[in-house]
Amino acid sequence: MPSNKTHHLFLLFCLSVSIILVFFIFRPFLVPLIMAGVFAFLFQPLYTRFSSWTKGRTSFSAFLATIATIIILIIPVGFLSTMILKEATELYKDLASGNSGIVEQVETFFTNTKSEFPLLSNVDLNFSSYVSQGVGVVTKNIGAIFSSFFNIILLLSVFLIAFYYLLKDGDKFSKYIIELSPLDDKDDRFIIKRLKSAVHATVRGNLIIGLIQGVLTGVGFLIFGVPNPVLWGGISVITSLIPGIGTALVIAPAVAYLFISGNSIGGIGLAIWGLTAIGLIDNILGPKLLGQGMKLHPLAVFISVIGGIAFFGPLGFILGPLALSICLALVDIYFSLKKKNIL
Repeated sequence: MPSNKTHHLFLLFCLSVSIILVFFIFRPFLVPLIMAGVFAFLFQPLYTRFSSWTKGRTSFSAFLATIATIIILIIPVGFLSTMILKEATELYKDLASGNSGIVEQVETFFTNTKSEFPLLSNVDLNFSSYVSQGVGVVTKNIGAIFSSFFNIILLLSVFLIAFYYLLKDGDKFSKYIIELSPLDDKDDRFIIKRLKSAVHATVRGNLIIGLIQGVLTGVGFLIFGVPNPVLWGGISVITSLIPGIGTALVIAPAVAYLFISGNSIGGIGLAIWGLTAIGLIDNILGPKLLGQGMKLHPLAVFISVIGGIAFFGPLGFILGPLALSICLALVDIYFSLKKKNIL
């Protein structure tokens, strides 16, 4: 008869094989599942409000919250992503064919400047190539999302179904995880609380501020006559996370373009718009959105965004900072438990 040790080793082997198998089954859907968990945290207050209106009918409340998420989040994001992809594709084609008026005006201005300043005679600015490469990256990343209609529907369905059940049965999942964990229940609840704080600080703070600044940048470009306002507004969402520079990385060249093209009034107006409507967002909304949640240094946020996009694709814009926030939360939890001599 096999010994207890043999039973134990065989059970561990079977468990390891099953975990690996389940991982590969879930692997194609890890991103939508993670996103569903993130937004289930964020939309929990909305679900709670619906639950109070429906007198505790959890299924109906989760359904209403899912419909609200589609209206509030998915439809606008899908619409804006389509417009960004369209403008990026058109600009990329214009650059490839040499029909971009923006590039011609900038290169003409630079050529005239070189003739007046001999020190710049050896400087070669291939502006068309730089812009073409940058727009190509945007087109490639966003285009990857829309490359397969069936893939979009499948991943979106997984996200919505997971989102629905995480809202409806989130407490059950939390209790199950707490029961499985070898830590004390109070420590498990502390971990879950910190993870929620990380999610709220990452998405509610940095992401929403970046989105607001991106929208205001696009509106300013539309008002003052800068081409492709939706595309540059989308790019400014990412640049808003760069410490000390932010949306100025997009707005300053646009202001210069307006002056070069002879639209001095538009250039002055856009500069004022950038300093007021966009530049003050961090100071006004930042403290309110971040609250007392876990805060990340802007440099860490920027690197995690760029690295997240490189690793996860377009959704790395959210998943990168979130992964960093969770990692730092777990490090903090580890040392706090170690001080208690629990580890």
